[in-house]
Order: sequence, then C-alpha cells, then structure tokens
Amino acid sequence: MSNSTQTLVTEFILLGFPELHHLRGLLFRTFLAIYVMTVLENLVIMVTIRASCQLHTPMYFFLANLSVLEILYTSVTVPKLLADLLAQARTISFSGCLTQLFLFHSLGSSECFLLATMACDRYLAICHPLHYLAIMDSRLCLYLAMGAWMDGFLACFVSMALIFRLRFCGPNVLNHFFCDISPLLQLSYSDINTIGVLDFVAALALLRTSLLVTMISYAHILATVLRIPGRASSRKAFSTCASHLVVVTIFYTTTIFMYAQPHAVSPFNLSKLVSVLYSVVTPLLNPIIYCLRNHDIREALVKLLPAFRPS
Repeated sequence: MSNSTQTLVTEFILLGFPELHHLRGLLFRTFLAIYVMTVLENLVIMVTIRASCQLHTPMYFFLANLSVLEILYTSVTVPKLLADLLAQARTISFSGCLTQLFLFHSLGSSECFLLATMACDRYLAICHPLHYLAIMDSRLCLYLAMGAWMDGFLACFVSMALIFRLRFCGPNVLNHFFCDISPLLQLSYSDINTIGVLDFVAALALLRTSLLVTMISYAHILATVLRIPGRASSRKAFSTCASHLVVVTIFYTTTIFMYAQPHAVSPFNLSKLVSVLYSVVTPLLNPIIYCLRNHDIREALVKLLPAFRPS
C-alpha cells in the first residue's frame, strides 16, 4: 500500500487484561479502592505537613512533594483504566495517548530525581549535622524540588518529540492498559530503531545515575551510623532512612526491569504485571512505608484530628 492511500491512526484500542475479562467487576473494585486509598493517604500527608509547624523541615518538604507527585503519577493511568474496565470500547485518541505517555514518563523521571535529592538530604542531615541547616535552607530546598520536577519533564522531551513524529497507519490495538513506549513503538510503520536505542540509553542513564547518587549517599550514611556509639543511637539515626531504602528498592527494581533493558526482552503479560506494581501498587505503599509509619507524622496527625471533629 502506498503512503498516499494509507490512513493514519486517529485512536488506539487499549487491550488491557483480556485474559481476566470475566473478572472485570472485581478488577474495577480493586483498582478503585487502591486509587482512592492512594489519593487519600497522600492528601492526609500533605495536609498534615502543611498544618504542623514541627514538620516544616527539608525532609518533610520533600516528602510533601513526593505526595503531590504520587497523586499525579497514579492519576495519569488509573482513572482511564477504571473507565476501560466498565466500557465496551476501550479507546484513547492519538493525542490523548501521547499525552498520557509523556506525563507518565515525565512524572516517573521526576520521582527518580526527587528520590535522589531526598537521599542527598539525609546524607547531609546525618553525615554533616552541624552544617545541615546552614546548607539546606528553604531557598535551596525550593530550587532542588523545582529542579527535580523540571528535569523529569526535560529528560523525556526528546524521546517524546521523536515518537510524536512516527507514522501509525496499521493496527491500532495496544497490548497494554495504558500508552507505554514499547507497545506503541511496535505499532509504528516508521523506523523505530533509532528511537528504541535512544529511549533505552536515556532510561539507562537516568535510572542508573539517580540510583548511583542514592546508593552512594546511603553508603556514607551507613558508614557514619556504624561509627555512632551505642546501639540505640545507631538504630534511631538509621530508622529515618530505612523506609526510604525500601521505597527506592521497590521503585528502581520495577522501573529498571521495564525500561533499562531492550524492549524485546520481557513478554507483555509479565510487563503488564510489573506495570501494575510500579504504577498502581507502589504509589499506595509509598505513603505507608515513608510517612504513616513515621513517628513525627503520626504524632502531628493525632494533634490535628480534634480540629476536624464537629463541635
């Protein structure tokens, strides 16, 4: 067929989970409960940090940013997933697909930068406590947070611009529950080799660099903690960072599996399962691991509860 007679695709069909079609009702209720809980958890954290003066510190400022990011991150994919579980025609427009793709990867990249920033913050607080407040003032915190958000979006701009130029003239069925790079590239009639290599290299550089910064920070933290006399003091010093390490492990394990390897390696059913973990389940667990188990957050929340009770 010549290019002049080819019809460009104007919308895609999201295949979702066809093997679980008979469980659509259960899947809808499960994903809805997870999404509502994720939004509520992060809203509680944001309100608590905002309303509690004792939490107006760099660590909790970054945690509030993480909560905002998590709400946006999960809202890019889950509401559309919920709508598709109820709809007969699971379609998304071409522009809507690319918008979802750009926002999802930009917010994910921003989370990489933000987690690395938070690791550096904990490194300064534990390894250089006498200089911490002088270095990590409110202006620097604001610049670091803005940098994490902006760098995340800039990191994805080139790849997204190249994907926007691709031609889609044939099959329009995406074997996924949201618009992701690998299934989208497989539908293109254009040469995708350059974009595939560029996306792989960019993902590898982003994930490995941010992970390296995080791991180096925690290596220094661990070395410092081990030199603190007294087991109780060591445990208390490292307890504020243990939850961060759990979050980092979950986040990087799943994202490196998905994006820091050639796209053809993983079968799509396994990829969709891993995608559910990092796009739906992880945003639910992060507030619990990171904040709601935190003594200061719980204490501030208990103090705020009477203010919300009817008089």
